[in-house]
Amino acid sequence: MEITIEKLIYGGEGLAHHDGSTVFVPFVLPAEKVSAATVEQKKKFIRARMERLLDPSPERAAARCPHFAVCGGCDYQHIPYELQLRYKTEILRETLRRIGRVEWTGEIAAHASPPWAYRNRAQWKVRPLGEDGAGGMGIGYFRANSTALCVVEDCSILSPLLLKSLLALRAAAAGGMLPRELREIEAFAGANDSKLLVTATFAGFPARAQEFADKLRATLPETESLLFHDPTRERMELDGPGSVETEAAGLTYRVGHFSFFQVNRFLADELVRTVVEGEPEGRLALDLFAGVGLFSMPLAKRFARVVAVEANPAAARDLEANTSGNVARSGRVIEVRAADVEQFVAKYKEKPELVLLDPPRAGLTPGTIKHLARVAPARITYISCDPPTLARDLAAFLKSGYEISAVHLFDLFPQTFHMEAVVGLRRRP
Repeated sequence: MEITIEKLIYGGEGLAHHDGSTVFVPFVLPAEKVSAATVEQKKKFIRARMERLLDPSPERAAARCPHFAVCGGCDYQHIPYELQLRYKTEILRETLRRIGRVEWTGEIAAHASPPWAYRNRAQWKVRPLGEDGAGGMGIGYFRANSTALCVVEDCSILSPLLLKSLLALRAAAAGGMLPRELREIEAFAGANDSKLLVTATFAGFPARAQEFADKLRATLPETESLLFHDPTRERMELDGPGSVETEAAGLTYRVGHFSFFQVNRFLADELVRTVVEGEPEGRLALDLFAGVGLFSMPLAKRFARVVAVEANPAAARDLEANTSGNVARSGRVIEVRAADVEQFVAKYKEKPELVLLDPPRAGLTPGTIKHLARVAPARITYISCDPPTLARDLAAFLKSGYEISAVHLFDLFPQTFHMEAVVGLRRRP
């Protein structure tokens, strides 16, 4: 079918219409005419792939990566970076309106990132190549919409240390060093892109685990801590301190093997400043889904008490270590609660001036929103990595007596459709 792309939507696809059906096609630009083949057909929509580009947009750029459109990592390398930011801003506004009926006509403040070499975390898939693994082991990423391996030779969105590590592992795979049981290597680059936190995941522990650990450390000499993990048997072996240090907004954070930290090494400072520095000094703030304390610690400079809530046991341990080391210096109190957020808020009796929300992609449960409306903080700051669930949750807050005061878009994930939004809410008088 020949179609003309009308607009880009969240998820990395372009939208068009054909014979009464909505058509979704990746790797296109608005106003482009393409010949597309159906990949999946439902009653009201079609997912398709571009077969030929019939009328390209003058805005189309050449992709930097040779694996683009095969590897499932990037969606927008065919779009110049300044336009990526513009399209993401439009997509965020449209998603809020379409899903949440949230009509935000004010400014969406866009925070740009250097478009390349920004990622401080990577997950590399490892699989046998060829029939019965006769081709040795390959390393890379999954293909788009697939669990098939795309073996990569380069990845321009990685930090210099992570790219160096990928190339070293690629050479190790070619040399037969990677055991057949290995399924994934995750690496996080700490402060100044100098130290690595490495987690190797296996489907069955290798026969000579210590020997492979020694070889892996020799291959990745910047490794600070190395963890072997076999989730099928819940077996783990740690070689190192279990964490690495990183920095944001002048503060130092411990990040462990199963903890999360923002993946864009350039924008973490600006994200923290935007979220925290506009806050007046106050008595009490709640930091829900606190992680390792990225926002808890700077909030303690503004509030007499900060209550930080985190359900993930590994992240809660890092949160406890990070906040206990900083409380004495700040003179403020950070209370850590290792608890489920909804259960915590359901029993909470105090009234904070600020509630900070940084939930996972699934957003908030209806119960959490109901309990927060009862707690009735004067201000809520919602940090979201998923515009559809953000739109849904904002609609519920607006019905509960809040209004939007500011919207920011942080482009933490250049070359992809992903984005981070920061929305300020205040109680209506």
